[in-house]
Amino acid sequence: MTRAQQTISLALLVSSLYLALFFELIPLPALVQEQIVPLLPFWALVSFGALLLFRLGYGIFTFNDVPAAHQELMKEIELAKVDLRKLGVDVD
Repeated sequence: MTRAQQTISLALLVSSLYLALFFELIPLPALVQEQIVPLLPFWALVSFGALLLFRLGYGIFTFNDVPAAHQELMKEIELAKVDLRKLGVDVD
């Protein structure tokens, strides 16, 4: 199963569970049904945004911890400059 199929399957599962809760097919106490279930999509959206911001911040925080990738990138940049100079492009 590809990653896209897994993502779609998970999204369908979560959305069907939420709709079952929203349309009261799964019985819950009245307080939960009226005050919590309608806000679940907003809570999920905010949580997903917080997760993405954390991952972005962590990626920036640990960016300098990959010296091998830095060296590889610098070599590729030098190769690209050499190739462009052979074609007569000024890269400096």
